[in-house]
Amino acid sequence: MKGIRFRCWIDIDGEKYFGPGPVQLLQLIEQEGSLSKAAKAMGMSYKKAWDIINHLNDKATDPIVLSKTGGSKGGGAQLTIRGKQLIESYLELTSKLEAVVAENKQLLDLI
Repeated sequence: MKGIRFRCWIDIDGEKYFGPGPVQLLQLIEQEGSLSKAAKAMGMSYKKAWDIINHLNDKATDPIVLSKTGGSKGGGAQLTIRGKQLIESYLELTSKLEAVVAENKQLLDLI
């Protein structure tokens, strides 16, 4: 079966910054309120998830995720307004790209 697939990544200085994996992680943090629960839902180690969030926060002009350390009530993580905007803009971009791909399926007839 023929098909066209694409993955959209945002690069900063030639280095992958944001794409499908990080967007899924952020969506799960928003849903779960916890980095560890989000990582577990993705089948990812907490350390890898933490590294992704640190990378996002370090390269962004404003923090993407804020975390609270544990205690009697436990810790947690939450997206900032900037984090929510990043997800929204990325999803809008990928939706537009999917529409372009759908409009150009005639390319498959040439293969």
